[in-house]
Amino acid sequence: MAIMENVKNNINKRVTDKLDEDLMVRDIISKINQMEKVSRKKTTIGIFGRSGEGKSSLLNAVLGEKDVLPMGCFGACTAVVTQVEANLEDSNYIAEIELFSKEEWEKELKDLFSVLSDESEDRNDLYDMAVEKITALYGDDAAKKTLEELKKDDKFAEIETLLSISKKISKSDVFEFSNEVASYTQHSESSSGDWYWPIVKCVTIKIPDCHELLEHIALVDIPGTGDCNKIRDDKWKSKLRECSFVWIVNNINRAITDKDPWGILKHCTKELGLGGECKRINFICTKTDEINPAAYVRSARLITDQLKDQEKVCILHRNEHAKMKIKEKFENSDIKKIVTNDDDFLVFTVSSKAFFDPNLKLEPSESEIPKLQDDLRMLNKNITRQLTRDYINEAKGLLSLIQSVQPDTDKEMVKMKEKVFMEFEESLMKALKELDIRFDTIYSVLDQCLSKGVEKSVELCDASTEAMIKTNKVKVCYQTLGALCRNGGCYFSKGRDELLDLNKALYKNLHECLEEDFTQIFPVNRQTGKSVQEQIDKFSIMQTHSDYFRSAMLNHIQKFLQTEETKLKASLNKEVIDKKKDIILSIQTTIENVMASYYKQAAEMRGDGARKKMQDLLITAVNNIKQDMFNMAKKEVLKKFNNLKLYIKNALESGLKTSIKLALSQTSKVSLMDVSREIEQLESLTEQ
Repeated sequence: MAIMENVKNNINKRVTDKLDEDLMVRDIISKINQMEKVSRKKTTIGIFGRSGEGKSSLLNAVLGEKDVLPMGCFGACTAVVTQVEANLEDSNYIAEIELFSKEEWEKELKDLFSVLSDESEDRNDLYDMAVEKITALYGDDAAKKTLEELKKDDKFAEIETLLSISKKISKSDVFEFSNEVASYTQHSESSSGDWYWPIVKCVTIKIPDCHELLEHIALVDIPGTGDCNKIRDDKWKSKLRECSFVWIVNNINRAITDKDPWGILKHCTKELGLGGECKRINFICTKTDEINPAAYVRSARLITDQLKDQEKVCILHRNEHAKMKIKEKFENSDIKKIVTNDDDFLVFTVSSKAFFDPNLKLEPSESEIPKLQDDLRMLNKNITRQLTRDYINEAKGLLSLIQSVQPDTDKEMVKMKEKVFMEFEESLMKALKELDIRFDTIYSVLDQCLSKGVEKSVELCDASTEAMIKTNKVKVCYQTLGALCRNGGCYFSKGRDELLDLNKALYKNLHECLEEDFTQIFPVNRQTGKSVQEQIDKFSIMQTHSDYFRSAMLNHIQKFLQTEETKLKASLNKEVIDKKKDIILSIQTTIENVMASYYKQAAEMRGDGARKKMQDLLITAVNNIKQDMFNMAKKEVLKKFNNLKLYIKNALESGLKTSIKLALSQTSKVSLMDVSREIEQLESLTEQ
């Protein structure tokens, strides 16, 4: 990058007087400046695990700071999305806290007090959740008041004022920072009031001096269950779709038998796989130092005569056993379809305490925290390598463009450039036509899959609806059904192992009919021969057969255009991933939008027999609208795919036309310097 800085400064110095009159030079310098301003999205690692599983301790150990994250910061309340990344600006610890707006919290409070005022016999954990949120924020007596009474309290006005400002905490002292952040991320049953997590959507924590681990990476705690708020639900689902990697965190004593982390992950397979970009899963067993050696020796039937260091031997034996059993469980689970290869599922057995405390008889390496650090370090390094490689390749292209510039007095060269310009224009049109044909083939495949999905959905949706809200194996009470309707068709209760999602039940068959071909068309981390990105990669306007490129100058132009083409295709790869998520999400969004008015009607039903009235309304609605609803979902997918095709073609056409014009349609009024030596240096860097 220093090479490019020198070149840029030299160009500026040489042509300052003539810059305004020379468009060619101005364009080149503009492109060099743009290279340094590119903003890239961080790679996201999603972290699953309940409160008490040791997530905060794990992250503190990985970051090498014992108290940087408050205990319980990760997972203390299942509602708040917490993100940890590097502070690349200064040496402070920073927390950026996104709060509800006044309007959003007003609606949430209204729903909470609606739950509290319901005195029916089938009140469930929704009531407990409402009490928990209100008392955490306003104090013990708040849940005993009406909403109108609460609004008269000074505390209510204080919270309203807080909602109108953006909250940022910045401290140089880690203990001060941790204590202040705790108020926004933790919950205490022994001390109510002034715990702000109920009004928090997301907290971003930035840690100094961890560039090596997190310069390009964000660690995101993914809440699992227990909050039916639609705003937060959308927030964490969007975070799920961004996850390139996942960590499942579970206490080693429950890692094999506990259904919860696997259950939460199972409900997220669509967001992580079909509608996401997850490449790898790490299952992390925590608290491996917590063991009763004598009890373990008996249960594992170890031969005690050979146990010199009994506690350490038991820990390491249990670690290996856990790894084996968890891998077996993974092989037989639904989440296996998220990742492509067995190597993309790794198991770690960690002890955060042993990493910091050598008296626990485990070597630091045996705590496996260094393994996780190396894993992060390598991921971060690979991203840095790729970014550097992209920068160098783009720099080589721009240097090649500089090297190709000739004074406009060479009339013969001007004529040659005009002919080459026409060749590239023709090649571009031909390549776009071929790309269009390949995309039409993909469109036909999607059309066939969706037609089957519509047919199957229409046939089975009535039974799916009844099974979800009427004949569910666990009785769906009035409050739960009301919460489901208020939340747009889904509800995940604290006391329930199973997600209630009527929308998912309705679009399930469409997804199933589409899944196999969709994963071929939009794979996460592999070649299928059918993918959109592979069709883009086949696209090229390069003129390797042209006699013109025997000229050194035109050969430099070819290199510049090749670099521009490669850069453009790489940027489209990122767009394809985002558009893919939008395409598959459109099925769910269409179903939710069509059903929204019926959910609203059902949620407003009160009095005797309200539960049956709600059930009947939803069942009748689905039966009446099913054909139109599923056809609408199909059309939306095809429309969005067609829009993707047009977007790709337009991006390639406009981007390459601009580059061709820059390279071939202009000459310079000034003689630029010879940058062949800098090109050689960059070639050397590329090989490294």
